[in-house]
Amino acid sequence: MGGIFITFEGIEGSGKSTQAKLLYHHLKRKNLDCLLTREPGGTRVSEKIRRIILDSGNVTMLPKTELFLYLASRTQHVEEVIRPALAANRIVISDRFSDATLAYQGAGRELPLKVVKQLNELACGSLTPDLTFLLDLSVKEGLSRVRRADRIEREEEAFHDRVRKEYLKIAQEEGERVMVLDGRRGKEEIHIEIVKIVDSYIKADDAKTQNSRHRILSS
Repeated sequence: MGGIFITFEGIEGSGKSTQAKLLYHHLKRKNLDCLLTREPGGTRVSEKIRRIILDSGNVTMLPKTELFLYLASRTQHVEEVIRPALAANRIVISDRFSDATLAYQGAGRELPLKVVKQLNELACGSLTPDLTFLLDLSVKEGLSRVRRADRIEREEEAFHDRVRKEYLKIAQEEGERVMVLDGRRGKEEIHIEIVKIVDSYIKADDAKTQNSRHRILSS
């Protein structure tokens, strides 16, 4: 099996972090080599940037400043953690990745999406997740689940509504990669569905790897 990159996305309170952790523990129980990480964060440098981004006291932070901070954090995360793990054939599970920047800074902050996409690709080094789970629910319900303690959570509903719409647009455009799940359901029900999809993906990936090895040995 080669490295597999799985990401979890969704608005505030969608349950994505819970599902990322549940999947990680499921794969560990199967003795699969996997890594759980998050954005912004995942490295020493990136975690420091995370604290700046989410600090509710930073009320004067400009949208472009926020964008560049997220991209700086991601660049460090990709090169220091994600790429090496994938190169070592590990399964990487990330709580948020590049789709979040398109949704939050592109749509949410209303920055030019074309420019955000270009900068995002530069930060990612064109790295794209193999599978993305988008946990979707209404903004009102999502925000009712959180303490609204950090700077992003405290944004007005209109901001979060733009974020949600962009996420659903991404899912529509990239249906093969992005799986939309109903975030209103119980966490166990959602987890079972995710496990079925991931286990099936891993089996298919194993078969593909075996076929490649067979062709090499037969040539």
